[in-house]
Amino acid sequence: MSKSAPRIEAYGEIDELNAILGMVRSTTPHDAIQRVVSELQTTLFTLGAQLASPTVDPKIEVLTAAHVESLERQIDTVSENLPAMRHFILPGGSPTSALLHLARTVCRRAERRMVHLTTLPGEAVDHWVLVYVNRLSDFLFTLARLANQLERIEDIPWLPKR
Repeated sequence: MSKSAPRIEAYGEIDELNAILGMVRSTTPHDAIQRVVSELQTTLFTLGAQLASPTVDPKIEVLTAAHVESLERQIDTVSENLPAMRHFILPGGSPTSALLHLARTVCRRAERRMVHLTTLPGEAVDHWVLVYVNRLSDFLFTLARLANQLERIEDIPWLPKR
């Protein structure tokens, strides 16, 4: 398979996302964020393996609704302690938050690559992989806001010029 094949592009994006999360984990001063990111990295390896082997292989763990439900619960738990959003926010704030925003954008790009893959003849991406990556980008956004809160740095509101 060519290195430029859409499937390789898709799981390459997941690999890049995992590398950025490694930067988050190695630089954040917050144990809670380190733990959560470590769990995400493990799941992303599973996701990458599943994406690289589109045929069912009983040796490869697969993502399920339980993985998505876990993300949903974590988003809800973290969001309960964050201030309500009154504006769109710009990426930035603390270094941890900025890296999590970068991870979020790479996650969205990975999602776009996977959706593109599903439009090609003979290609498919598991439903739960797509749903998980979609929700993961929202979770990374939430973690970025948490990182700013832990650093006592306010999110940067986007205030359009009028």
